[in-house]
Formats: sequence, structure tokens, C-alpha cells
Amino acid sequence: MTPAPEASSDQQGCCRPPEDKHTSDLYTRTSWVDAALALSQIDKGKASGRRAVLWVRSVVQQHLFQLGCFVQRYAGIVLFFAALLLAACIIGLKSAKFETKVDKLWVEEGGRLERELLYTKQQLGEDASTTTHQLVIQTPRDPEASVLHPSALLAHLDVLRAASAVTIHMFDVTWRLKDFCYGLSFPSFEKQHIDVIFESLSSCAIITPLDCFWEGSKLLGPYHPVTLPGGSHWTWKNLNPQELLEQMEKTFGIQDPSFPYRTLEDFMKRAGITTGYQYKPCLNPMDPECPETAPNKGSPYPPNIGSELTGGCYGYASRFMHSPEELIVGGAKFNTSSGHMLRAKALQTVIQLVGPNDMFEYWQRSYKVDYKWTPAKAAAIINAWQKKFTDVLNRLVQGEAVQLGPEEEHDFNPNKELNQSHMARLSNFKVVSFSSSSLDELVAEFSELSIPKLAAGYLLVLVYAACALIQLEDVVKSQSAVGIAGVFLIGLTVTAGLGVCAMLGMPFNATTTQILPFLALGLGMSDLFLLTQAYADQDHNHGKPAEQTGHVLKKAGINVLLGSLSKIGVFFAAAIIPIPALRNMPLQAAILMLFHLLSMLFVMPALISFDLMRRRAMRSDLLCYQDPVRSQSNAAAKPDLIRPIRQSITRALPPDRHIVTTVLAPEATVGAWERADAPLKPSSLEDGWPVPACVKKCPSLKRLAQSQYGPTITNPAVKAIVMLLLIVVLVLSGFGALRLKDGLELTELVPAETDEHNFLSVQRDYFGFYSMYAVTQNGFEYPSGQKLLHEYHNAFLQVEKVLRNDDGGLPPFWLSLFRDWLIDLQNAFERDWHENRITTERWFSNASDQGILAYKLLVQTGRVEHPIDKSLLTRAKLVDNAGIINPRAFYNYLSAWTANDALSYSASQANLRPEPKMWYHEASDYELKIPKSQPIAYAQMPFYLHDLHDTAAMKDMIKQVRKLCAKFEDKGLPNYPIGIPFMFWEQYLGLRQSLAVALVVALAAVSITILALLLNPWMVLLVAITLASCALQVLGMLGAFGIPLSAVTGVITVLGVGIAAQPCLHISLSFLTAIGNRNRRVRLSLEHMMAPVIHGAATALLSVVMLAFSRFDFIVKYFFLSLLGVQVVSLVNGLLFFPVLLSIFGPMAMVVPHEFEDRISTPTPSPPRKRRTSQPSSTRNPRRPIVVGQQSSSQNCAHHCREPSLSTISEEPNSYQSNTHEVVVKPELVVQTMTHHYHHNHPPPAHGVASCPEGCPAAAPKVAPQGCSKGCPSAANTSVPPPQTGHMTTTRVTATAKFKVEVHTPALAAAGPINTSASTSSSTSSSMTSTSDESGDSGGRLS
Repeated sequence: MTPAPEASSDQQGCCRPPEDKHTSDLYTRTSWVDAALALSQIDKGKASGRRAVLWVRSVVQQHLFQLGCFVQRYAGIVLFFAALLLAACIIGLKSAKFETKVDKLWVEEGGRLERELLYTKQQLGEDASTTTHQLVIQTPRDPEASVLHPSALLAHLDVLRAASAVTIHMFDVTWRLKDFCYGLSFPSFEKQHIDVIFESLSSCAIITPLDCFWEGSKLLGPYHPVTLPGGSHWTWKNLNPQELLEQMEKTFGIQDPSFPYRTLEDFMKRAGITTGYQYKPCLNPMDPECPETAPNKGSPYPPNIGSELTGGCYGYASRFMHSPEELIVGGAKFNTSSGHMLRAKALQTVIQLVGPNDMFEYWQRSYKVDYKWTPAKAAAIINAWQKKFTDVLNRLVQGEAVQLGPEEEHDFNPNKELNQSHMARLSNFKVVSFSSSSLDELVAEFSELSIPKLAAGYLLVLVYAACALIQLEDVVKSQSAVGIAGVFLIGLTVTAGLGVCAMLGMPFNATTTQILPFLALGLGMSDLFLLTQAYADQDHNHGKPAEQTGHVLKKAGINVLLGSLSKIGVFFAAAIIPIPALRNMPLQAAILMLFHLLSMLFVMPALISFDLMRRRAMRSDLLCYQDPVRSQSNAAAKPDLIRPIRQSITRALPPDRHIVTTVLAPEATVGAWERADAPLKPSSLEDGWPVPACVKKCPSLKRLAQSQYGPTITNPAVKAIVMLLLIVVLVLSGFGALRLKDGLELTELVPAETDEHNFLSVQRDYFGFYSMYAVTQNGFEYPSGQKLLHEYHNAFLQVEKVLRNDDGGLPPFWLSLFRDWLIDLQNAFERDWHENRITTERWFSNASDQGILAYKLLVQTGRVEHPIDKSLLTRAKLVDNAGIINPRAFYNYLSAWTANDALSYSASQANLRPEPKMWYHEASDYELKIPKSQPIAYAQMPFYLHDLHDTAAMKDMIKQVRKLCAKFEDKGLPNYPIGIPFMFWEQYLGLRQSLAVALVVALAAVSITILALLLNPWMVLLVAITLASCALQVLGMLGAFGIPLSAVTGVITVLGVGIAAQPCLHISLSFLTAIGNRNRRVRLSLEHMMAPVIHGAATALLSVVMLAFSRFDFIVKYFFLSLLGVQVVSLVNGLLFFPVLLSIFGPMAMVVPHEFEDRISTPTPSPPRKRRTSQPSSTRNPRRPIVVGQQSSSQNCAHHCREPSLSTISEEPNSYQSNTHEVVVKPELVVQTMTHHYHHNHPPPAHGVASCPEGCPAAAPKVAPQGCSKGCPSAANTSVPPPQTGHMTTTRVTATAKFKVEVHTPALAAAGPINTSASTSSSTSSSMTSTSDESGDSGGRLS
């Protein structure tokens, strides 16, 4: 398919005026236009240069040229198949998977943390979180106020009671807090009435400042009071566990005297369960429910809040339920003498919830759920309750009435209990809540694609591209439509690339939806402007019409390849930073750039080919239906101005050819050398196409670079100033980079002015509280390695941020609780043994329950084949004097401990895997065999961390913990830590090393790309130095702006290398392909590349400007500002510092001419190609002259007018080695001919007069004679009949020249006298005899 119709080709001019020939790109940027021509100059000894580089470039140009010609020939087919391919790829978006789990987004891929989390998931299940937290923080609205006041704590109580009383109804079941909170478990006594009482009294584990006061009991329930025979009702508000146990013994002792009440009493004492909340002070001493045993009952004075909170608070099980003051009170100030708390800024309560997997396993054995019960349902229930909890809390704080369900109203009705005084208390405080589900919802919201913002960003770029490419002074050569189509193409390419990423299984995250579409659009526009500039500068009369797109791609294609390949390499280098949330973005961006490269090489040339049709049809850019040429003049009104003028160029002929060709000029009101497709002058458009005055005067970027910027930047004084400025910038950047801090605050990941943002801000400022676990793995012999386990646990005292007990030690862990339980049993056994209640063979009825249990444990051998050995009663102990549990029966003892001391086991949060076997002790059961649990493969020790307010503190803590873990790893204990601090902040330990490696790889990728296409190591070194300085400047800018270094800014810095490489690569390539000294080549490169570089940078900024309107500060600060700084740095370095470096240290050009300093010698034309026709030569007259107007001007132009003047043959007069033809032409010759065939018997017309009908004067050289406009037929429609006799054709030549022209023609046998005329005047006439052969080519190429 030929893009240019045959009819429109008659309107095209053939040749360009010779006055600007030697300043054209062919002469001044020869290797840019045609590397093969530059290589031929070296081969002929007319120039020197880098042959290898030119050969590589010529090969690449040849392939690009063939590709462009192919695309132009089949433009419609290419667009059709491209549309099908893009549509097929876009469909792949249906398989996109979004990753919103925070742990999967921020954990280093392939690192030790990922391996540790994988091991945890293998042991604990897919949802590896053993506990989660619902946190509530209360602060005063007055910044100067303190929360150490009873009203603050009562307001805290009101909010917690209302929010924790909510229920949700899911999966046909009503769920409340107690169903999935983490709490202490009481042992099972196999007595239903006893088990029901303790099951009702078991409560959730809540870390709260209210535990220091009686009011803390109101959070524990039970929701339905426990009723004992006799009518007594018990809740934690009036429960004294010791009195309850005495009453139970009196009530049930008679019915069941065998129940071990003494064992239960020992169990409660061991857990610290004594008097509950009955002896704690009341916040409101006048409360009617305040117990009489409270120390301030009825007192008119409130309790000393600060004194009570100092040292933390204890729950009803004081040994296992301790709330350190660092966790419950924030911003505290203390009395230096007494150590009591004086002021505080915040109160915090932590409600501990079980993980979804634990909830699933707990209820799986219950009647409450059906067979479809899954961990996913458990997770959905927990998330729904947390969401409702937060919603109710926020509404209460805002003073709204909360509608609760019937069960909730029975438990707590805020409309009844929150009276006016309570509401007044709430109005003085701010209460915010946070949970893991809230963070997941924010990440999910963060990952949503904003269609309006995306559309607005693309619209901005589209408008800019249309305005940047429009040419109001020449609406035919304007390219707005091409720019608009290119923006749509890039948008489709980005969408299709994301579809391929989805089909490849690459997960999408927030960066994929929020950042990548804008970034890819901005990066793709630079190549679009390169192609449009080459298209605008293309001489559409140079070469065949079907090769125009090939010439565009031949010139700009290498730039597109160089830029795209370098960006792809840099993006792959950025993926070295091993954070999944950010590793996927550069990988996906690399795929998008690959799609973009293919679209720029295949689809964009097809669009240009279609635009060529419009140009040849002389149609306006956007308004294709309007013809600006015809609108400016009326043919009917001014017929004398449409007089066609013919022009021809005489060509040198090979020895076997005798043709002088006449090339027709188009119909126009312009001079003979002005083309119909030349830019329309503003004055010629004023009548039919108004052009604003500002458009006529407004300078373009190209003219600005040529006349102002280029000469200024190559001035020696300016270069000195610029180099000094570069040194100053690098020094300042180095200082800024040294001041760069690590960190990415969680507050920046959530939108400002939200409850989550407020909570994280307060929590960071006042608490810095986090939990962690130290995990021990399999591959370790736990029974024989107990001493090492105790050392490992005690070693955490060396970690500064680990919370201690009020005695300065660490809370007990599972092995120490296990040991203490066995020690108590051993002591009970020894008492019974000495009192003869237990013997070697049996125990008696008066033996204690603990003594009997110890008897059963002592006889365990730990061997399957011989499990019982009673002789061990006197030879072994449960725990030896060194505190080591009997290793042989360790796993038998473990089965008994986890089942019979469930409170200690649950409080330890050991989460042993595989789960120990359950064996419940019955004193009346004489079976001695205890099942042996499987070896431990997973166990954890809980710790609380505090005072972690910034990344520096986090890094120090992580280093200490990791060092401790490595130390014990070397001792043979496989272990690792887990927790939120390690999940989010451990990346900073190796971030700077990963960033350095990524930057080196990125620089190497760009360097290899340049070296492969340019083969110039010196230029590679200059570009690498410039890009390294750009990276340093970006880091310094981040430090100056206070943007901390994180994985996000690290990736942006690496991407900045690819962004900064674009202007440097384009400038360097233009510099190498230009001819002249360094300063001249710098000016030419700026003139050539300044416009596309600035337009590319401007569209890149516009594409990301929508990020500034994000509600997430994270996007604004870490992406928009960072990308903005990267664009500024790349533009300043690419257009200021780098050109100055080239002007001083730039390498040699690809071609260095010998004859001229600023251009190559005029190239020699190549021999003409012979055209064969299917018609036999015998049927044609070999002497038939060429009839003017018989062939379209486009064909003549394509074969006869490839160079601008006749002078191109002057350098090699013997190029054809002809003895019969010799043409000697001096430079700068312009020849205009009008050919007229006549019979040889008739004399030729008078000298200097063209052949016209009678009464018509001869045609002037520049303007057609008005007298011939009607009566004198033009050369286009005049045919001279063939001669009747003879074979002679006389051609009259009118030449305008400033130099001598000598024409030598051979004498032919049948020819008449040969007239040869040479003249140096402005207009001379000469006649020569030639022959015409229709079967041959129309002549050699002579321009």
C-alpha cells in the first residue's frame, strides 16, 4: 500500500534551493543522516574517522530504513495487527492479582527474613500471626493538659466498655469479643459445673491503665453473672476469687468431696489470682458499686493517679497479667526524688486478639460452627469486629448515639450509662483506635486505581503534546494530530504492558496502580518527540515518496533504541533492591518500556505514514478537511497566478545513455525553486488562515538553541563558571548525602487527618510500643539443651529496648514456667513421701493431688518399649538441683504440663509446634502411662519493646537482637526474631549496600548499551561520570529536602539514572555525529536535541503532577517530590553540565573531513539503476523523445532529483569512465531547462527564446510569462510531435550560473551540427544534441 496517491504527487516540488545545501544535516551531521555515506567519505580518502562505529551505525540504519519502508508500505496492515495485539494483551488485566498484605510487600525477597517467615507459616499455618492487637489511645484536646486525672480514666473506661461490647452476626452465628480474644485458660477438671464457672470467669487479656483501679473489672465481665447455689451472683466487679473458692467448697464439697479444692487453690496462688479487684482504689469513690474493701471507698478525695500508675498495673492474675507503665502511659514526667509520675500526655489500652488460625483451630472442635468452617472465615470475623469496634468508638467520641443489639444493650447501653457527665468527659479528650485490619484496609485503598486522576494526567500530556507540535505558521507541516495519536498509543501500550505483567503472574500493588502508569507515560514521550522532530526535519522530496518513513526511522531510530535499552537496563538494575513492593515496579516498568520500544519502531511509523498522505494532499493538521493552500487564493478570480512553471535538472549520463530529463514543477504561485510542500509563509496565509502576530515572532526552542543558548554555553567564561558551579553542586550534594537519614515512617503510609494517621503519630511520639517473639526451631535437642535456652532468654536483658518487670528482670517464658510447675509437684511429692502418703508401689487416699501427679510423672522413663519404672521414684527427680528438667521424660512431662497447667501455658504464649498431646490428671485414675509429645520444632518467647520512636532506634534494636541471635546460632541453637519492627525496618540494615550495588549495575547497563551502539569508551566514561554525579545530586537533594532514605527513594534514585541518561545519550549521540570542533558540535547538538529533551522533560513532569494531589503523603513526598527533583537534576545536567563537559573533554567526531572544517566534501552520486519494462524494445522507437508531462512529477523526483544541485558531480568528472560523454561542472550551479522537440529540417527557435505559440514571449527564468497563461500551453500539457525524419533532438537550455559550465557531447553519425554554449552570465542559452531512449532509465543522479 503506497501512502501517497499518484494524483497528489504532481503538487510536490522536486528539489530544494542550493543556497542552504551545505548547512543541511547531510553535510553537517552526515553520520546522523547516513552513516554509509560518511563511511564512503573515509573510504575515498576525503575524511577520517571511526570506521567500526560508522559500520555498526550504517548496518543498524539500513535495517531501520528497511523497517520504516516496510511499515510505510503496509501501514494499514501494521496498525490493524498492532491493534489486535494490544487488545489481546489488555485482556490479560483480567488475571491481575493485587497484593495488599503488608508483610508480603515489605519483606526482603530471598532474604533471611523471608525464610524465617516461611518457616513460621509452615509451622503455624498460612496466617502465621499468633496474636493481633486492637489499640486505643486517648490524649487531651488541650496540649498542655495531663491525663493523670480520674475524669480521663473514666472517659477511657466509657469508650472501652461501649466499643468492646459490640457484636457481629456472621455465618449464622453471633460473635463477641470473648470469642476471639486472647485470654488465660483455666485447666479442665472434668467436672461440668466447675468447668462452667471458670469458663465464665475467664476473660480477655487486656493491657490497660484501668487495671490499677477497681474500674478495670468492668471490662472483664462476665456478660452473664455466674450464679452459685444459694442465689449469689458473681462478676469481676464483686468477685473475690479466694472467697469464691471457699464458697464453692462449701457448696459442692458435700456433693463431691473428691474434688481437689486444695489443688485448685494452689493453682490460683501460683498464677497470682487472689482477691481480684476488691482491694484496688476506685476512680470514683462515690460509685455505689465501689466495694467496701476499696481503700478510698467514700473518700471525697480522688486517688493519686500518678502514684498508682507508677511501675505499671497488674490484672487479676498478677503473675501473668502485668501492664508495664511504658505501655499504658505515654509522655510521662516523674518526680526526681520519689520517682512517682507527675504528668502524662496519653493513655493506651491494648486488647489482645488471637490470630485467625488459632481461632479456627479453637472453634473447629465446637458445636458453634459447621463443617464449612475455615481460617478465611475466622479472619473475616476478626476483621469485621475490629472495623465495627473502631466505628463505634469514633461515633461515641463524636457524641453520637450508638444503636446496639439486644444482647449488647443487656451488657452495656450507652444511652443509659453514658449520662451527661460522661459525655462531657469525652468531649475533653481525643480517642483514636488502630488495628491490623485498619492497616490492611488502608493498603487496599492505597492500591486502588484512580481513573479520574489517570485521565487528568493523560489529558494534560495530550494537550501539551498537541500544543508543542502545532505549527500555526504552517498548518500543513504541523504535527498535532501525530502527537495526539502518539499519546493515545502510549496509553494503550502501557495498558497492554500491564496486561502482559498480569499474565506473567507478577502481582500488582500500590506502586503499580498509583505510580507506574504516570511514570511510564512520561518516560515514553521523549521517544515520541524524537520521532516527530525527525519527521518535521525530513525533506519529503529527498528520495522516493515510499521511503519517507524509512528515512525518519533511519535518523531517529538509533536514539530510540539507545534510550529505551538503557532505560530497560536501569529498571532491571533497580530490581536489585529486594523489597517486593518496589521490586515489582521496576520489573513491570522494564516490560512497559519494551512494549513502548516496539510501538515506537512499528506502530508510530505507521501513524507517521498516514500523516504523510495528509501532507501530500496539502491538508491542514487537525482540520484535515480544510485545504489551506486553496483557501488562500481563488483560482477563478486569479487565473494568471496559477501559471505553471517547469524546472529541470540536467544529469550526467553513463556511456550507453543519451537522455536529458526534464522534471516538472508543480502548479503554484511560487518561484521555480520553491516547492509546493515547502512551508507556507505567514504572509501567504493571512487571507485564508489567520496567524496571530505572537506566533510569527515567537522563537522556537531550536532557534533559541541556535542563536542564544548554544553560543552562550560555549563561551569560555561561561564554561568556567559552569564548571565551578558543578564543583560546588557536587560538594553540596556530598554533604547532603552524608546527612541523609534512613527511615520511612508508618504515619506517611496513611492519609493525613485520619484516625489511623493520628493514632500512629501519637503512638510514635509517646509510646513506641511493639511486640516481638524470639523463635527457636527444630534441629535442636530441647531436653538436653535447657541450659542454653535459659541463657538465650536471659540474654535479651542486653537489648536496651526490651521491657523489664518492675524487679528489673524479664517475664518468665515457657520453659521456666514448665520448670516451676514441676518444682511445685516435686515439693508436694516429697511432702507426701515423708508423711508416708505415697510409697513405691502406690499412693493413699490422703495423698495430695499434686503428689499423686508427681508420682505418675516420676515413673516415666521416656522409652516407648519400657515406659514405666517405679524405681525412679527414689533415684530421679522431676527437676534437678541445677534447674534442669529430667531430659529422658521431658516430652512426657510436657504433655502433662500443657493440659494440667493451661493457665501458665497460655500465658507463656509459647505456641509449641507440633502441639503437645493432651493428658489430664485424675487422682482416681491408676493408669500410670503418660503419652509422649513429639519433639519440639517451633517455640517462641514473647517480649515487649518500647521507646522506638524513629528508624535509628529501630536499627539499633534490630542490630542488637540479630547479633544476639547469631551468637546463639553459633552455639547450636537455631533461632530468629519475628515481629513488626523486623518486618518493616530490617530492610534498612542492608539498604545502602543494595542501593550501591543497584547504582553500579545501572551505570554498567547504560555504559554497555552506549558502548555496543557507539563503540566510544571515552564517551561512555563521560556519560557514566555525569550519571554518577546525577545520582549523587539526587541523594543530596533528598537530604536537603528532609526526605529520608528508604527502599522507595532508593528505587527512585536508581530510576533517576535511567531518566538522567536520556538527555545525555541524545546530546552525546548528536555530538558524535556532528562535524566541526568541540564548540561547534556542542552547538549543533543543542540545536538538534534541545527541543525533544525539553519537551520530554516537560511531559514527564506533567505526567506525574497528578501525584501531588494524592491524599497519601507517602505518594506526594516519596514519589512526586522525588521524581520532580530527578527531572530537574537530569534536565540541568543534560543541557548545562554535560554539554560543557563535552566542549572541554568531548571525544573526536565520527567523521573528520579533510577539505572543510565544518562539513564533508560534496558526495559523489551513485550510478543510476536501469529500469526494465515488460514491453519489448522492438515495439518502441528507440529514438522517441520524452514527452513532457507524460510521467508524474513524483516519479521524476524520485529518480532524478535526489540531491539539491548539479554541483555534486563536479568532484569526480570521470566517475562513469566515459570517452564519449564528459561533463565538467563547477560548484553551485543551478540549471533550468525547457525542452522542445522539433524536426531537424526546421531551425531551432531564436537564441534565448523559449518555444511558445505566436504572440507569446519567452518564459522568464523565475516567473511564468503572463502572456502564456492561456494562449500558450504549458510544458506540462504540451506534447511535441516526434520528428518526421532523422534522429536528432535539439534541446535549448537556459542556465543561471555564477560559474563556468562546459558541456561536451559526442558526435553521432545521424546527428546534425552540435551547438555548445557556455556562459558565465546570469542567463545564457545553449543547445545540444541528445538521444532519447524510453526503455532506459531517465538519467544519472546529478544534483
